[in-house]
Order: sequence, then C-alpha cells, then structure tokens
Amino acid sequence: MVFDRLEPEDPVDEFVAVDLADTEATARALERALAGRTVTRLVNNVGAVRPALLEDATLDDFDYLMALNVRSAIQCTKAVAPGMRAAGFGRIVNVSSRSVRGKELRTNYAATKAALIGLTRTWALELGADGITVNCICPGPTATELYVEANPPASPRTKAALAAIPAGRIGTPEDMAHAIAFFLDERSSFVTGQAIMVCGGSSLGARESYAPA
Repeated sequence: MVFDRLEPEDPVDEFVAVDLADTEATARALERALAGRTVTRLVNNVGAVRPALLEDATLDDFDYLMALNVRSAIQCTKAVAPGMRAAGFGRIVNVSSRSVRGKELRTNYAATKAALIGLTRTWALELGADGITVNCICPGPTATELYVEANPPASPRTKAALAAIPAGRIGTPEDMAHAIAFFLDERSSFVTGQAIMVCGGSSLGARESYAPA
C-alpha cells in the first residue's frame, strides 16, 4: 500500500511513506508497492487547500495543488490500471470536494477537485469493459486536521457554513469511509462514473427555519 500520511496504528500489510507532490518519489513508492502483487482497489485521497481569494491566489499554489491533488491521482491510477485490466476487476475511488459547487477562498483548490470529477467520468468510460469501476465522493465539512487548518473554527465563514448544514452536524472521517467502502465493494459493479456528495446536504444550499403558522 502507498500512503502519503497514515496513523501508526492503522492496519496495513505494508506502509510506504511518500510525498505525492514529488513525481519521482511517487514512482519509486508505486514500484515498491506493486512489486509481486496486483492492486485491484485504489483510493486517490489526497488534498491540500491553500485558501485564498481570487486576487490573492497564486499560480505557484495552483501548480502545486494540481501536482498534488490531480497529477498524483493520474500517476497512481496509471500504475495500477494494467494489473486491474489483467485481473478483469478493479475499483477506483477519487476523493473530490463539495467545494466544486462553489466556495469562497477556493479558486485553486476547487479547480483541482473539479478535475477529479472529469477524470472519474473519463476513466469510467475507458476502463469499464475490463470490470473496473471508477467513482468519486465529494466530502462536505469534515472534522479532520486539514479542514480545521483551512477553516478556522472562530471564523464567521466557518460558523455560517456549519450552521447551514441540513444534517445539523459536521461530517466525520467514518462518514467518508463508509461511502468509499460502498464503491470499493465487489457488489457495486453496476455503479461507475458517479460523483456523490457526502456533505450532510450542504450542497443543497442553506437550510431555512420556519416559524409555526
């Protein structure tokens, strides 16, 4: 298995730490991970945000986020796809973001995460005949270190976003894992090319309160 970040207690057969923004290092890690084995399930779950308003967003940040969030997904998928084709089975899940529907301070980030939806649909068409499905989840606000870093709890924007979630709570990593597990399941063979919002309804717009008539 290849991981950019992993908690020490997570159960894996092999842990390979790598900076997925580094093309050569990622290539070496993939070679090691695939040595003597075929990988039939891949989750491209990578992310950095670097929030900024449009006028403050830099092209250097754009290039970095494209390399990390998009290029690494292409590189990893290219590496495992031949083995999946040979096995006649594969499950690929890309992790995008609810921000593709629009969010302030996300010019560069939203662009990269929207690209993953395009890749999902393209790969679903290209790989489907070989028993490989490709799907995508778009997480909404989720209680992770990355979310807190990009969305300071004291920020009025953060408070407003959380208050508007129809489900009435922030998401958890377990919520995302459950959605990913569905797409990875062998029984999910008739679902491909889909991008599902796992966002507590936040992609629907702000909820409204109604006073009794």
